[in-house]
Amino acid sequence: MTTDTDIDAKKSASKTLRKRLFTILASVVAFAVAAWLIYWVTVGQNHVVTDDAYVDANVAQITPLISGQVAKVLVTDTQNVQAGQPLVVIDDADAQVALAQAQAQFSQAERRVRGYFANANALSGQVAARDAEIARANAQIAAAQADTDRAATELGRRERLAASGAVSGDELTQAQNQSRTAKAALESARAGRALAVANRGGAVGTQGVNSALISGSSIEGNPEVAAARANLRAAQLGLARTVLRAPFDGVVAKKDVAIGQHAQVGSVLMSVVPVAQVFVNANFKEVQLRKVKLGQRVTLTSDIYGRGVKFHGVVAGVSGGTGSAFSLIPAQNATGNWIKVVQRLPLRVTLDAADLRSHPLRVGLSMSVDIDVSSR
Repeated sequence: MTTDTDIDAKKSASKTLRKRLFTILASVVAFAVAAWLIYWVTVGQNHVVTDDAYVDANVAQITPLISGQVAKVLVTDTQNVQAGQPLVVIDDADAQVALAQAQAQFSQAERRVRGYFANANALSGQVAARDAEIARANAQIAAAQADTDRAATELGRRERLAASGAVSGDELTQAQNQSRTAKAALESARAGRALAVANRGGAVGTQGVNSALISGSSIEGNPEVAAARANLRAAQLGLARTVLRAPFDGVVAKKDVAIGQHAQVGSVLMSVVPVAQVFVNANFKEVQLRKVKLGQRVTLTSDIYGRGVKFHGVVAGVSGGTGSAFSLIPAQNATGNWIKVVQRLPLRVTLDAADLRSHPLRVGLSMSVDIDVSSR
């Protein structure tokens, strides 16, 4: 039978065990609290973390600058491409014709302007020739004037002699005819001079028009040649734009083009994602950003690789507004019955290129972000 002494001994042992367990539990809790405080003071207060972060990139949309029928599609979705690699070829028959026409027009413009410069010397010679014709006409006028004066003198002498009968009627008539002939020759010489002056005016006008076409420029800089050269350059660009090339290294995505399709200017045929230049948009709560500054070091992990793979980066920028402020229908809190919601502000984190080469990321992947706010 169990005696009272045995019962008391068991109760005493039980109390001792409970005290020991409470002591151990209190020690564990105290140790945990102390460890947490040490962690918070040394590490925790210097880090802010979020798992509301996603990979993003400046994706290039491939759009044609000219319209036409698609002749070739040289890539497929998910294909890696290099900068400058052809992606799509548009039928270039029309562009080739336009280029040939522009080349012909450019050659014609050059030849025409060269003719202007060649005409400059010829027109100068014509003006000099007209000056010589005026000088000759002046000499002819002087000679005709002298003949007229001589004929008038002879006529006057014979008219005085005819009154006394010393000159026959035939001689008087002959002197009169010579006087009229001399006067006619003088008028003809004067008319010739007027014609020479008019011809010189026409030559000077033609020379002025030609000078206006070439004044102040060389053959290459002449406006007609420059305009033809610009048209030729436009035609060359039109031909070059029949081949759509990758703007940078990346991966093809969202391909929406096929051979035979009529591509319109500005229509999106595909996208190229620069996977080597991706970044992370991390959405932190506003209360986490008190100590965050540009240039601080960031450690990231991705769900696709697990926590064993660490990515490194730096804080590169802070968005100009919260996500809700830029939403399609922004929140309107002008009423009295509203509930305050902690907002999130996107930060941009650039990633180390070596990490991306070792473990490539794709746009839209989830990331966990840890910013060391003590790093700067």
